[in-house]
Parts: sequence; structure tokens; C-alpha cells
Amino acid sequence: MKNRRSVLRAITAGFAVSLAPLPATLRADETGVMKEGSLEGQGDHEAAGTVAILESGGSNYVSFGVDFVFDGAPDPRVALGRDGIDHETLLGKLSSNSGTQNYEIPEDLDPNNYDEVWIWCEQNEMPLARAKMS
Repeated sequence: MKNRRSVLRAITAGFAVSLAPLPATLRADETGVMKEGSLEGQGDHEAAGTVAILESGGSNYVSFGVDFVFDGAPDPRVALGRDGIDHETLLGKLSSNSGTQNYEIPEDLDPNNYDEVWIWCEQNEMPLARAKMS
């Protein structure tokens, strides 16, 4: 455990806490930050980095910043929550354990109803990381 924390601290020490440029599917000049927060590991897991809920071109996204790092787990998924994960909001499988990535929020979910972003292990049904959004 201590070793993982040391590695994550060393990795994140060199990153600026800001969102990376958005991929071509999200136009940076038309993107607004609705909420943002910082990831914290849950249980024995380590995670760090900036997470934001963005609006771009009429759609909403969960966006992990360039400073995002996660120690890994089987079957990690991204979801929203309020006072805990809402399993009806699973947005997809985490595409990488580090770096910028975006997950579209379905139109039928209002991001204003949620104040947390979760990384959840679907296989073991346990929380891996959480960001309290404001």
C-alpha cells in the first residue's frame, strides 16, 4: 500500500492540475465547465487527478484531466452519484488508468442532479475512487 502511494505521488508531482485539451469530438471553444473536483481512492485503491463535468455542443461529458492516475482494478467503470454511486448512471468502462479521457452523459441524465463522479468495479461490486464535484 505504501509503495503504491509513493508511486502515485511521484507520478502526479509532475502534472499541472488542469484539464488537458479536449479531443476533436469536443470543441474546446464551445466547452463549459459545469462542475469539477479531485479524485480520491476508495478502500485500498489510490487515485488522483482532476475530473470535470463539461457541456459542449448541447451534450454533457465527464472529463478526466491530464493529471488523472489510478492504480488499476478489474472491470473499472465510470458513473455519477449523489451521496453514493447511482448504478443507473454507468457511463462506460474506464479506457485507461491515466490521462485525459471523456465519457458522454446520456441526454436523459441531468448532471445537475449529481455531485459525485465514481470509478466503480463492476466485477467485484465495489467503489474504487470518487470525486466530490462542486
